[in-house]
Amino acid sequence: MIDEPESASGSSDDRREHDRARLIVDVYFDGGDATGVASTRDISIGGLYMSTQTEIPVGATLALRIPVGGQHVVVHGEVVYSNPGQGVGVKFRDLTDETRQIMERELPQIH
Repeated sequence: MIDEPESASGSSDDRREHDRARLIVDVYFDGGDATGVASTRDISIGGLYMSTQTEIPVGATLALRIPVGGQHVVVHGEVVYSNPGQGVGVKFRDLTDETRQIMERELPQIH
C-alpha cells in the first residue's frame, strides 16, 4: 500500500504492506474525471505512486495500464494519497491471479 511519499513528514515505510521497487514507466490512467499518462516513481504488489500534474482526489477509482515484462497489465486502484500538482498514491484493488504472477515475476525486489 502506498500512503505518502517519503518526502512527506516522516517515513511511511512502516505503514506499507509491501516493499516497493523503483520503477519509472509511463502509466495510462482513466477515472476520477481524468484520463492521461503519468509516470510511476515506485511500485509494489499493493500499489504505486504516479507523478502527474492532474489533480485526482483521494477516493477516486482508476483503471491503470502498466507496462510490465514486455506486456501491459490492467489493474484497478483507489487513490489513497494526493499531492496536488505532483502526484498520487494508488492502492491496487482485486488483482487477478495472472496479473499478480506477472508482477511478482517481472518487478524487482517486491516478492
